[in-house]
Amino acid sequence: MTNLPRIVLSHFDHKRLEQLLDAVGPRPDLDALREELDRAELVEPEAVPSDLVTMNSVVRFVDKESGKEWEVTLVFPSSAKIDSNRLSVFAPIGTALLGLSIGDSIDWPLPNGRTRRLRVEAITYQPEAAGDPI
Repeated sequence: MTNLPRIVLSHFDHKRLEQLLDAVGPRPDLDALREELDRAELVEPEAVPSDLVTMNSVVRFVDKESGKEWEVTLVFPSSAKIDSNRLSVFAPIGTALLGLSIGDSIDWPLPNGRTRRLRVEAITYQPEAAGDPI
């Protein structure tokens, strides 16, 4: 991954994700998420910008190669349900979206050796901005 965009996470999301990763133990497929957590800028939940992809956000993004758009809710693995557009943060694209802001793009490697360039188009719901309990 080159030219990585800046990512921001709340202390709360960061702590929950670290605990989850500790619980599952070492897994090569989760190394990218660990790297994202290590490089993230941490802020208090009330300081999270409203244009930021956080856990449980509903985000619309586009695959720049295909032009296809998706709208998903970024969730913890136990809540993932792809047929309901509930994307796990453990999925490569879920990891890529975490902490990005509207307008950010990222080149993200996929397990098959290919790379996808994703761009965040909109966030239609973010728990922090909505004042919902997180």
